Formats: sequence, structure tokens, C-alpha cells
Amino acid sequence: MGLARLAALHGVATTHSPSAGVTLPVPDTTVVSVLAALDVDASTPEAVRSALTAAESAAEDRLLPATVVLWLPAPAPPVALPHGTRVRVRLEGGGTREWREPASQRQGAAKTSGATSPSAAPAGWAQLPFGVHRLDVRTADERKARATLVVAPEAVARPEGRVHGFLVQLYSLLSGRSWGMGDLGDLAELTAWAGRALGAGFVQVNPLHAAVPGAPTDPSPYRPSSRRFPDPVHLRIEDIPEYAYVTGQDRVRLDTLVEKAAGLRTSVLDKGALIDRDAVWELKLQALELVQRVALGPGRRAAYCDFLAAQGQALDDHATWCALAEVHGADWHAWPAALRDPRSAETSRARSELMDRVDFHCRLAWLTDEQLAAASSAATAAGMGVGIVHDLAIGVHPGGADAWAQQDAFAAGMSVGAPPDAFNARGQDWGLPPWRPDVLAASAYAPYRGLLRGLLRHAGALRLDHVMGLFRLWWVPSGAEPTEGTYVRYDAEAMLAVLVLEAHRAGAVVIGEDLGTVEPGVREALSRRGVLGTSVLWFERDWAGTGRPLPPESWRDGCVATATTHDLPSTAARLTGEHVALRHRLGLLTRPLELERTEDSAEVAEWLAYLTRLGLLPEGTGAEEGEIRAVYRFLLRTPARMVGVWLPDAVGDRRPQNLPGTWDQYPNWRLPVADSEGRPLTLEDLAASPRLHALMEVFRARGARG
Repeated sequence: MGLARLAALHGVATTHSPSAGVTLPVPDTTVVSVLAALDVDASTPEAVRSALTAAESAAEDRLLPATVVLWLPAPAPPVALPHGTRVRVRLEGGGTREWREPASQRQGAAKTSGATSPSAAPAGWAQLPFGVHRLDVRTADERKARATLVVAPEAVARPEGRVHGFLVQLYSLLSGRSWGMGDLGDLAELTAWAGRALGAGFVQVNPLHAAVPGAPTDPSPYRPSSRRFPDPVHLRIEDIPEYAYVTGQDRVRLDTLVEKAAGLRTSVLDKGALIDRDAVWELKLQALELVQRVALGPGRRAAYCDFLAAQGQALDDHATWCALAEVHGADWHAWPAALRDPRSAETSRARSELMDRVDFHCRLAWLTDEQLAAASSAATAAGMGVGIVHDLAIGVHPGGADAWAQQDAFAAGMSVGAPPDAFNARGQDWGLPPWRPDVLAASAYAPYRGLLRGLLRHAGALRLDHVMGLFRLWWVPSGAEPTEGTYVRYDAEAMLAVLVLEAHRAGAVVIGEDLGTVEPGVREALSRRGVLGTSVLWFERDWAGTGRPLPPESWRDGCVATATTHDLPSTAARLTGEHVALRHRLGLLTRPLELERTEDSAEVAEWLAYLTRLGLLPEGTGAEEGEIRAVYRFLLRTPARMVGVWLPDAVGDRRPQNLPGTWDQYPNWRLPVADSEGRPLTLEDLAASPRLHALMEVFRARGARG
């Protein structure tokens, strides 16, 4: 009981429920390991008793929680304080506000609680500006307390009216100007065309976070080196202003690189080669080193210096890691011991010795930021109501830049994953170190705020992968099976408040990927704060009743409605059963092929019959293009604020971009957008595609301009 009580005080679960009505205990060894990662010693009964005494004493004496959240406008103070308590708020932007908590205006309240009544909110709270402030209180009997105070609007803004747009993995969208994979120039071109010609209100892309360099580089955009800074592999080299001023022998070398890049592009588009991120980066790195030699003009130099000043220590750390990784390898755990500490004297000395490379990587971050801004401006100029939707991965690579620079914020020896459930009895280990909730709170959520602010600089909306991680994450101790993990809770109110605050400041929409197992109350809490959910056609059923497809009018309005995602079969593959055949070819089926085919065909037939009854399939069954249009007509019947078209659906692509459960068996994250025959298509091909325009007529007919 002592261990369970100690775990509860630190937000560590000692049981979990893999399915309704089933509760399983968490191994004591797991609880002890997780507590140790939070600097709580529970290794012996004596240690448990000592830690429990300290934790309970601290909880009993605590006048304030670590973080106080005030949602404005609010009818009541965010915390109940004794009458006469002196409140001092040091504002984020400078200055202070002070007042004394008044006596309760509710008769009898003082006798029953001794604290301010919820109906008696003093003006001091209501007049605070939005921000992350420091709260100090002192009671009449001289008890003192300090906390972080997050003041946020009660909800983030949602799109006005119905908005539709495209979902695409940027690397997969090559144009005739790409260097072997889609880039930020292509993104700007896509947004300009989609907004102006098709009335699209947004384009959602995969995470553009900086990857961990390697041979080969992990192609997954969801296991990055840094979530704080984008990857310069997405740069359009020719769009860098200094590119035009490369002269002499450097120009000859640069032109040769451009020719080689054309060869990479041709290999992907015409010869069936996979997207080779490493080959693209090798050429771009050489090109960028040539472009770097061109001196910045006075205006450009001033803009670069402003960027350096704005990004501060975070950028310096990131660029230092990049420079050190070029010398010592991409996993900082294998570096010389002194360099594993970003604040050591040896690291400072190495930074000075590698100053030119550190500056080079800072410059790359700036150039990438500029092109992100240009793509965002293109979306705005095209009349997009939302603009570019950027994606935030749930975590970072343990050997990467963020994990090195922010070691104190990550739980050592732990990995994020998922518990066993009805779909995966073995659970999952994603290999991503989790943030420590206690360190986040103690730092006033500085790493989290910096991350959000960086991503929202040029975003019309932000999608959070596995948004349930704001509430709790499944921690798996190093060396343990995923089944031996446990949930660790975060201060969801504080995490949400910071998210809403930063999105409000950026004028951005927030989308949470809430697919899969979601604990009760999470979707409601997200909705209350304006966060849109994610609803996928094939998963929306009346699970509590008939089990049949959920009627369109019963869908939630606060969501992005889609037919599929990057981890699921395309709509053409789903309708034709190609996804079953693919999994069979790869040996991924756990049941006989005919049984899988029979069940899949029955599900598709059920949906097509339903679409026909609703009058959404005038083309009749058997015509693939008509069936796909019917799926999107259905999505437009729902009240969803945003409707997303998986761009490969528009041209009949049958291949998933990622096939969960595979590694080298399938080319995850390396396929270009293709037609129904598997022929790669350029952005120019897409813009001229009769099939795409026929699908988009569905949106024009519904007046669904975003």
C-alpha cells in the first residue's frame, strides 16, 4: 500500500485497463523504476516509507499547486486562498500586480471554508493579461507560496464555417523542380494552387522536424532529432537569395549539383526509385556550403542577426549538437564524456573551435524559417482560411539534439509507448524519451512553450500527434517489454493552458490526433478548450449501439473529418481490398487470407450500401472513382469544421505512406504520390489531373470553400 500511495502522489499508475471491465496490476519493479526516473527512491521498504512521509508532508503543507491556471474570462479565482491573503503576480512581460484576497460575499462561506468564495472573484484576477507569470502569495499568518500562473483564453479559436483542404506528406510531393523529394518551394506552390484554383482552406503536412543524421537516416518524420527546429533538407536551394550570386568555380560546382539533383528526381519519377532522403541531403549540403560562401548583404545580415537573437540559447544548442554530430556521430551518448553535457567547459570550448560549423547550422535554420514563412504567406495570399497545418510529433530521438540539450527535462531510462490492447496484445515501445512532468512544472513549462512558439511561427494550425499525451503517457523502463510499462500523468490543465495560450497568440487552430484508446473525459476536455479532434470514416460507428456506420449528422462538429491517414490504407486500396492483399504479400496477416478478405469485403459493401441509401453514390457501385467521390460527399454531410482530402486519394494511389508493423519489409516514408497504376505524379501532373478535378467538384457543388 505504501508504494501505491507514493506512486499516486507522483502521478504514476499502479494498474491499467487494457479493455472495458479488465484491470491489470503494474509490476512493482516498473513502479520503482519509474519513480527512480522522477528522482524518488522506492528501492526498499525503508526508502518507500521515507519518500512517502516526505511527499505527504509536502502535500499537506502545500498552499498552492506547482502551476495555477486561470482561464479568462473567469467567474472565480483559480485557487481558494484564505481571506486577507496578499497576492503578487510578476508578469511575463515585466511589471507586477498586487492585491489582497477579499472576504467572502457569500453568507456563511467564511465559517465553512475560511477561503474566498467562488462567487467572489476579486478584480485582480480578472484583469490579468494573458501569459505565463509568477504567482507569490502570503497569508495573514505569514505562510508563503510560489507557483507558475498561466493565464489563457478559455478556448482557442476554431475555423469560421466549413473548411476543406489537402493532407499530404511533403517529401512525397515532387514537382519538376524538386531535388528528389518534395520541398518548401513545392509546399508554397501547392498552397497557392489549391487555395486559388480549388478553394482549399488548408494544407496539412507531416512533421518537418530536424532528422537525426545517419547512414541511412531514419526516414520517419515522427522520430526526429529536434522538434524545435525544421530540417533544412526541405529547403528549395534555388529560392535562397544568395544562390543567384554564386560565381566562378563555385558556380560550376553548383550547376553540377543541380544536374545531379535532376537525376535523382528523374529516378523517382520515371524509373521507379524510392525517395532517397540521404542522397538528396548529400547534394543539398554541398550546395548549401557553396551558397554559404556568399556574403550576406546588410539587410540580410540584420535579418539573420535578429533571428539569432530571437532564437537564443535553443538555436545555439541545436547548432552545436549538429556541429558535434559531424565530428563524433549522431548519438550523443557515444561522445566523449565531457561533451555529453551541453553546459560543460569542454562543450563550450568545442563550440568555439567549431564556430564556423555552428554558424553554418544556425544559417540553415534561418533559411528554412524564411522558406516556411514564404509558404505560409503564399497560403494567406491564396485566400486560405486556415493555411498550413503543421504536425507536432509526440517525441524525439533519444540520441538527438533536443534530448542532448534538455537532458534534465527528459526521464532517463524511460521510453514512450502504448499498453497492450485489443489491436496489439504485445503493446508498443516507440523509443522516445518522455518529458518529466515535475521538471516541466518547475521550469514554468519553458521547453514546451519554446517548442510550441517555434512551430506556430508560420502555422495556420497545429496538429498534435497522440494528443492524449497531454494527459498521460505510457512509460516503458529500459530493457522491459512494452507490457511492463505504466501510465504517468501530466498536469493536463497546465499543458492545455499553455497550448491554448500560444495558439491564441499565433492566431492558430489546434487539432488533436485522438484516434485509438482515449480515456474518458479527454475528448470532452479538449473540446472545451477549442481543440479539434480527428475523425476517420472507417472508425466512426455506433459502437455503443448497432455497430453500424455512424450517421453523418451524428458526427461531432469539432473535428477534422478524413477518409484515411498516413498510417492507413488509401481510400482506393480500402475499396478494392488491395490493403489486404498487400499485408498478405508481406506476411502480416494473423488470420487466413480468405477470412480477412471476406470480412473486409463485407465492411466495404456495408458502407457502399449506406452511401447508396443516402443518395451519395449516383454513379453506382463498381466505379472506383465514383465510390471515392461518394466517401467525400459523406464527409461533407457531417458537421465537421474541417474536411481533409488525402491528396493521394485524389488520383487513386493505392499505396500507404506508412505500414505500421513493418520496417524493411515495406518502403515506409519513401514513396512519391502516384496514380492508380503506381506511376509517380508530379505536382504539375496533379494540377492537370481530370480525376482530381472531378473529385474537387464534389466540394464546389457543396459550396465548401474554406
